[in-house]
Amino acid sequence: MIDYISGTITGLSPAHVTVETNGVGYFINISLNSFSKLENRNSCKILIHEVIREDSHQLFGFADEEEREIFRLLISVSGIGANTARMVLSSLSPSEVRKAIVEANVNTLKSIKGIGLKTAQRIIVDLKDKVGKQASAAEIFAAEDNTKKEEALSALVMLGFARSAVIKVVDRLLSENKSLSVEELIKKALKNL
Repeated sequence: MIDYISGTITGLSPAHVTVETNGVGYFINISLNSFSKLENRNSCKILIHEVIREDSHQLFGFADEEEREIFRLLISVSGIGANTARMVLSSLSPSEVRKAIVEANVNTLKSIKGIGLKTAQRIIVDLKDKVGKQASAAEIFAAEDNTKKEEALSALVMLGFARSAVIKVVDRLLSENKSLSVEELIKKALKNL
């Protein structure tokens, strides 16, 4: 089992990072929370959760232990897979996920793509006793340069949305507020798709 990978960042997008170590490049799926902590860095130590199936071997990476812990709790819930857990952590910070579970806030969880009423209720019932009542302040994301539209489009398409629908939503959001960061743009788009 891989616990972490430390090395040089050779590729980074809001949905994945490629980390090279000892001549091997690892393709690691990440959330927006991890992306915001990895951008503008040349090297990193990224915590790993492996998902090994008959037909695939995927790596999911996390910038900190809190996010990996929430991810592992989420995938322990029946009906929540690794990609859905990543979607949750791309829509909410780990502390926001904890807060929604502790406060039994079904509407916050339901607002995430792929989470319906029954799944949101199941997350709360299964995890309420497991998550601590610690909630840290929300992340403040740095502003992006003018490639933010393409990065947002790429991330949303990789998360499984149709490119044509994504373009319409992202263009509308940017026309309303040009100062949105990539993370804010993706979060707002996720709520509109």
